[in-house]
Amino acid sequence: MPYGKEAKEELVKLVQGRTLKISVYDTDRYGRLVGDVDGNGVFVQEHMLKKGLAWHYTAYDRRMEFAKWESQAQASGLGLWAQPNPEEPWEWRKKKRTKNLVSRP
Repeated sequence: MPYGKEAKEELVKLVQGRTLKISVYDTDRYGRLVGDVDGNGVFVQEHMLKKGLAWHYTAYDRRMEFAKWESQAQASGLGLWAQPNPEEPWEWRKKKRTKNLVSRP
């Protein structure tokens, strides 16, 4: 995934060795827990969105502040928004799945 390595490195720096508080507020269609992550007073989603290292996935979360943080990073050309045509992770995964199905013997 383009910019995935950079995002992972930032996330590791942000949470490694910290006490995390996960506030679960939903379960997705696959049964996975969905929640907010706080690492010693740092709101992880906010940090990652403001640095342009995450996408706001509006299909699952419509909070306006998330859209605002993503828009600010995009307008500033930060992180993945420095790319000319960043590809949404859900579209990247969809293409990868399709490619794997086609390439099977």
